[in-house]
Amino acid sequence: MRTSVIFAFALLLSACGVARPVLDRDNTTTEVKTVVELVHDTTTVELPVYVERVATMDTVSRLENKFAVSEARVSGGVLQHTLETKAVKLPVPVESKIVYKDSLVYRDRVQTITKEVEKPLSGWQKAKIRVGGVCFFIVIIYVIYLILHFIYKPNLFKL
Repeated sequence: MRTSVIFAFALLLSACGVARPVLDRDNTTTEVKTVVELVHDTTTVELPVYVERVATMDTVSRLENKFAVSEARVSGGVLQHTLETKAVKLPVPVESKIVYKDSLVYRDRVQTITKEVEKPLSGWQKAKIRVGGVCFFIVIIYVIYLILHFIYKPNLFKL
């Protein structure tokens, strides 16, 4: 009885079978890539037209502007000075940001491919694959032990 329990426990401990890797069926990974690009560009700004007039009793009057036309006149002892700006489009450098966002999704998939073989496995080969080589050997030895134990004297194989 004690020997039977030991052999049964040994059979339970021996887990024989085909080793297969355990893989996640749906493994997804998302990668987000962000690229910031600075673009240097030039735009134009239109200046408004300004008219400015000054009347003075002096003989000299000066009005000056980077974008202006100045005209001075003397009439009747009074100096008249006119300053008119030109309608000019002024180029102004502008720096703008362009943000590109891209996301990539990686998905691992397991593909099972069935291939046909030339001939099917025999019953012996199927049993050996299911039970495993070592475990099958232990089962055969245990069966032989039981046969010898019950056929011959029970006291012959004491442990």
